[in-house]
Amino acid sequence: MSKKQKPITPLGWLIIKRLAERKMTRKEFCLKENIPESRLSNLITGLRPALKYRKKVMDALGIKEEEITAHEERKL
Repeated sequence: MSKKQKPITPLGWLIIKRLAERKMTRKEFCLKENIPESRLSNLITGLRPALKYRKKVMDALGIKEEEITAHEERKL
């Protein structure tokens, strides 16, 4: 049986892109920034808001709210 894939949010796509640009795995990023891997995963999939870590992740990766909005608008 394969796991059902969860959708990726606009913020999630930006997180994945920034990690790739830095040639960094999710695990490496989480260890460096002291963020639980499950919370990063929640931000990527939107499963839970993970509000406590959202700003921390966005600051660490240089993501601005405007980028998320622009990414959402491109999808429409």
